[in-house]
Amino acid sequence: MQIEFLGAAHTVTGSMHLVHVNGKSILLDCGLFQGRRAEANERNRRFPFDPKSIDSVILSHAHIDHSGNLPGLVKQGYEGPIYCTSATLDLCKIMLADSGHIHEHDVEYVNKRHRERGEPPVEPLYTERDARESLELFRGVSHREWFDVADGIEAKLINAGHILGSASIVLKVRENGVTKLMGFTGDLGRKNMPIIKDPVFMGDVDLLISESTYGGIVHNPPENMAPALEQVLKKAIERRGKVIVPAFSVGRTQDIIYTLHTLFDLGRLPRIPIYVDSPLAINATEIFKHHPDRYDEETQNHVRLNHDPLGLSQLHYTRTAEESKALNNKTEPCMIISASGMCEAGRVLHHLANNIEDSRTTILIVGFQAEHTLGRKLVERRDEVRIFGDVYKRRADVVVLNSFSAHAGGDELVEYIDQFDRAAVKKICLVHGEDKRIEALKADLEKSGFRNIGIPVRGEKTEL
Repeated sequence: MQIEFLGAAHTVTGSMHLVHVNGKSILLDCGLFQGRRAEANERNRRFPFDPKSIDSVILSHAHIDHSGNLPGLVKQGYEGPIYCTSATLDLCKIMLADSGHIHEHDVEYVNKRHRERGEPPVEPLYTERDARESLELFRGVSHREWFDVADGIEAKLINAGHILGSASIVLKVRENGVTKLMGFTGDLGRKNMPIIKDPVFMGDVDLLISESTYGGIVHNPPENMAPALEQVLKKAIERRGKVIVPAFSVGRTQDIIYTLHTLFDLGRLPRIPIYVDSPLAINATEIFKHHPDRYDEETQNHVRLNHDPLGLSQLHYTRTAEESKALNNKTEPCMIISASGMCEAGRVLHHLANNIEDSRTTILIVGFQAEHTLGRKLVERRDEVRIFGDVYKRRADVVVLNSFSAHAGGDELVEYIDQFDRAAVKKICLVHGEDKRIEALKADLEKSGFRNIGIPVRGEKTEL
């Protein structure tokens, strides 16, 4: 068995790993690379393999950096099955279509500029129609049940506790009369987070591919989510400002809504208006409601008591562009939750442009911000940033609450990996992390007694 690392190597985006075994090629994830525009365009349009040569795809979860180039894969000739959990399938139905729509919209803007310059037009990476056609290849499977991928190859999806439907992947391979197990964490979640169940240990494997997003970093515990959010809102209310939250449509948006539900129910905050200004987030929240079997015990108790932790009475969903623009005229304290989570596209850019120079504004960051994104520049609290090509003075306060992170912290990653039998795990490969974070996790794992830990570069291959 050979594993080829083709994405999310020394970076946190574009997850894509190719397994060659028994004459078959199995792709784990097929995410969009997000970063500098020219590099992202080149990497996303050109696969480092012939899409027609792939026999099966197994998808860990619906976030675009893991699923977002599946329509491109199909557009370029892939015709095999795409296996994932049923909840991931439901989320991909809206997320990939939305991604296709964004690509079309972005190209319209680019081509308008090209026409003005007399330059040739460009094609979108894929369209909304391409995305919907790719969904015909999706196959929903159950957590913790083995399914056949190819002759001599079985797979099992284990709850990763990252977002709704997220899974770690275990491959069982019979090769030359020997059975081998390979595990891929996908994005690993945290214990005691709101709404969804905790991550489940995948069991011992011979080779482990693990994410390392927050290697060496200890998050504030989930129980700090409510008091930390309460403090941010109280300050914003006192100075009569807006709170702008660039939230990922799946995961962070629902966690924030759930936490607000708790605070308002306890009377800890006055009931200010909350606007969810993201059609995708609105649709994703509805999908959450259709999968109560994925809820943790606390959330299931809310449901049994006829409480709706994802439907606050003061919550306003803005679907149209006109409704979104109208938020610019709001003068009272309010919270605006809007995609995208890394501030690279979507309606949140308009809210930032309209409010970033107002010292009463709070920009609340609740998710990981990759290098070279506007979100990272905000986290770095740069004095000036570019939005839509224009320079803005940052007078708004930037607050980062890592207690909301859906990724396991460095200590939580070590705690999870500590469950493996050190004698059984022959090799560990660390992916999905920036260099400093990967090196920190490797050092912590070595202190814990693990050996043969690799940090593959893009295109590197390893054997088992």
